[in-house]
Amino acid sequence: MKVTVKYFGLVAEAAEKSEEVLELKGALTASELKAQCLNGLAIADKDSVQIAVNQNLDDETTISDGDEVALLPPFAGG
Repeated sequence: MKVTVKYFGLVAEAAEKSEEVLELKGALTASELKAQCLNGLAIADKDSVQIAVNQNLDDETTISDGDEVALLPPFAGG
């Protein structure tokens, strides 16, 4: 199955890309895909990175063919 992964902010900087299409074998949850994508990247607090699947924040969603996944850095505001 193919999914599009989009990287934002410090995640994009660490990955040195803003987007890629991955060919996945077998079923993965969003949190499993997040761990796979962040593996080896120089990000101090990987737990602070959120994952959105088809613009919905839910790390327990099962990834499906054609999904759009976004890895989002922590946001600050006020």
